[in-house]
This record gives sequence, C-alpha cells and structure tokens, in this order.
Amino acid sequence: MVAELGCRMGQVEQMIRYTYWNSGSAGIVIGVSGGVDSALAAAFCCRAIGPDNVLGISLPASVNNPQDVQDAAELCANLGMEHRVVSIDPMLAAFSTIPGFIETHFLLGNLMARIRMTVLYYHANRDHRLVCGTSNRSEFMLGYCTKYGDNAADLQPIVHLYKSDVYEMAKEMKIPASILTKAPSAGLWTGQSDEGEIGLSYADIDVALKNLEANGWKAGSPVEETVLARAQKNAHKRLPAPNLLTVP
Repeated sequence: MVAELGCRMGQVEQMIRYTYWNSGSAGIVIGVSGGVDSALAAAFCCRAIGPDNVLGISLPASVNNPQDVQDAAELCANLGMEHRVVSIDPMLAAFSTIPGFIETHFLLGNLMARIRMTVLYYHANRDHRLVCGTSNRSEFMLGYCTKYGDNAADLQPIVHLYKSDVYEMAKEMKIPASILTKAPSAGLWTGQSDEGEIGLSYADIDVALKNLEANGWKAGSPVEETVLARAQKNAHKRLPAPNLLTVP
C-alpha cells in the first residue's frame, strides 16, 4: 500500500514537472487558504519544481478566521516557499459600488472566489507563472466550486483525488496537524463549512461517488441519489461553454 501511494504521488509530481517545463514559465503561483487541498497542492508543487519556484498567496477577507492565514504561513515556511498575504476587502468594497449591488451569501461567495482567482492570475501574468488549482475530485464531480473562480487554473494536480485521498497524501506529506484537523471551508462567510453547505460529509460523498462510478451512475441509496442529482445539475461546470465552433 505504501509503495502504491508513493507511485501515485510520484505521478502527480511528474505531471506538475512536465507542465512547468513544457510551458516555459518562471514558476507557479497558488492560493494557500490554510486548508488541506491547497496545502497538499502546494507541497506537490514544491517537491516537483523546488520551493524557490513556488509562490503562495493567502487572500483573506474580513469574514475569514485569522488562524487560516497563520496556518498558511506555517505551511509555506515548512515547505520553504514564499508566502504573501493580499486582503480582498478593498476589492469587495469596490464591487459594492455597482448600481443595484445585492449582498447575499451566494452572490458574495462567488464574487470572492472570482476576485481571488483574478489576483492569482495578475501575479501569474506579471511574473510569468502558472496558476495551480486546488480542486479535488469530490468537489469537482459535485460542482462544488465557482465557475471561473476556484475552478480556474493552468494545472490541477489533485483534481483526480477524492477528499479521502487528499487526507491520506497530506498525512504522508506531513502537512501540519492544524490544517489536517480543521473543518473544510471555502471561507466564503463567517462559520461556513463545506460539509454544512453541501449537506453531506466528505466520507459519505466519496463512498457514494465510488459506488455510482462502479455501477454506471445508477443510484442505489438515498445518499447516492442526492450526490447523483447534484453532479447532474452542475455538469455545466465540468464542460466547456456551449458553442458552434468546429475545429478541423
């Protein structure tokens, strides 16, 4: 099992290394939230191309727990990569001047995700870097992401990994316990948690997804029905925008 895990982790590193070398870029930039997904993705990037070539940026808003930035800083220090903090509060304030601006959890959360990705791509464009995504398979299949926000990236090193795989590899990578033990959260509003918003635990989601994929996407339980319905509803997030372009 250990050898198999090491092989799978080596494949991720090879993919990152190949993408980096093939792009001719000067480095990688990644949003480090203080959560396990971004921590694992950052660790993979450091192992693949060296920590001197990886920039981690935390993008907090006033609704976020300050401990998350501290956890991100500790992670980056442990990995030996540069860490910067950019508050998105001034940018959110600018958007609030839009005529007819309405503030709801849904609207503000999506706006925050897109602002964060815009800041990452600004640094990528300025410094000739690639943007590393942090989506995992469980969230990707459910469409638990913001289109052109946290699902935008130049490479997605962990999108093939279920959340359970993420934790397994993160433990192997010696990610700090403060990150491993906290409740997963996208940091979109005070007290927000992924599992609370989704309405299911990641453990149940992973089991349901594996069963669905093994049984031709035919639900065999109420949980699987819920997961399947969500995956079908959000399929547009996994697909290119509808178009009539024909490429020879």
